Amino acid sequence: MKTRKLGNGLEVSAIGLGCMGMSWAYGPAPDKAETFRVLARAVDLGVTFFDTAEVYGPFVNEELVGEGLKPFRDKVVIATKFGFKINPPDEAGVRRMVGVDSRPEHIRAVAEASLKRLGVEVIDLLYQHRVDPNVPIEDVAGAVKDLIAEGKVKHFGLSEAGAATLRKAHAVQPVAALQSEYSLWTRGVEAEILPTLRELGIGLVPYSPLGRGFLTGTLTSDAGLAKDDFRRGLPRFQGEALSKNLSLVEALTLIAGEKGITPAQLALAWLLHQGPDIVPIPGTTKAARVEENAGAVDVVLSAEDLSRIAAAVPESAVEGERYNEIGLAMVGR
Repeated sequence: MKTRKLGNGLEVSAIGLGCMGMSWAYGPAPDKAETFRVLARAVDLGVTFFDTAEVYGPFVNEELVGEGLKPFRDKVVIATKFGFKINPPDEAGVRRMVGVDSRPEHIRAVAEASLKRLGVEVIDLLYQHRVDPNVPIEDVAGAVKDLIAEGKVKHFGLSEAGAATLRKAHAVQPVAALQSEYSLWTRGVEAEILPTLRELGIGLVPYSPLGRGFLTGTLTSDAGLAKDDFRRGLPRFQGEALSKNLSLVEALTLIAGEKGITPAQLALAWLLHQGPDIVPIPGTTKAARVEENAGAVDVVLSAEDLSRIAAAVPESAVEGERYNEIGLAMVGR
């Protein structure tokens, strides 16, 4: 597995593993033992970068990832996130997000709790999950800076932050990485965010680099989605939009077939070729998919290939918005 650097010195595998779906959002969670096998297989393949968050579950994903990676702690980088307000359990025992909260005292409390759930002495990369309009980003960066000085956090990250916010935060505490959605069918970061990141020396960690599984070519209708899979409520996965978007994947599948690789590998390779400072974190609950995704690191694409791929899935042809209100409430994305 090849490696890449985020910011000034955080070295990780060129492809990471998003762990949210191992306990939340995409239907029934897999067996715990099987999840541990998937995590171990990822490590065996050279994947060193694993992504979780307190809100995934809430809380259970951090516990799962921490336990599953405990045997490999000296080999891996674990990223987690703060920034949401989570209610106590209701009568049914369900905890829900009720808005953002990045007050410095809350950041500290979340970091302390995440350390315990992950079972680690230091958080390798701590992201603000979403910008809090009620708390100056300078205060957020300052709170994480204090945690770094205390040895509880190694690196600071932001998620879905704009260029101005990045600049303000970076001036207080260097930002190692920005995590934002980026894939062939979501390219909003290209115009302003990517140039800002490169000016400041900040890495980009694309989440949903396979369009929440859409760009793998394995989804042909919503019939294959579990009843509680949050994608059922997303505009791009519904009705006429789904049908139109499937035609884009067909074009991607054709190109992949010509190169003897899968559509997922082609989509990830395209992302990796957008710059050495980009580290996608595709999520999966299956060892075979981890193996497939890792194989994208070795795919070589020419300038002509890249242009053809981008033309096959033009963002302007993608039907539907990224989220509706249900989707935003589900994952804070």
